[in-house]
Amino acid sequence: MYKEYLAYLKDNPNGYWFRRKLYGWGWTPATWQGWVILALYLGVIVFTLRRVGTGTYSENDIPVDLIVPIAFATFILLLICLIKGEKPKWQWGIPKKDEHSS
Repeated sequence: MYKEYLAYLKDNPNGYWFRRKLYGWGWTPATWQGWVILALYLGVIVFTLRRVGTGTYSENDIPVDLIVPIAFATFILLLICLIKGEKPKWQWGIPKKDEHSS
């Protein structure tokens, strides 16, 4: 199964940064550019959590200082996935050769 999955990711004639997930709806990184984007996203999340965790905030400041940056980073990640990834659709398993060429 692992070899088939790698073959699916490498069969990328359009150069998508993100390919469809095998099970469910969404994307998975398929190129080094996709992995860099995902690492940057996770870095923003960790940085935001550490910044909020080490600061002295009132309860009213936490939603603005925590939720807004994470929501914005998530929006940017999804936008990049839509632009640089395959068209999302529900999928269950490795598609047949003629199905994932579109």
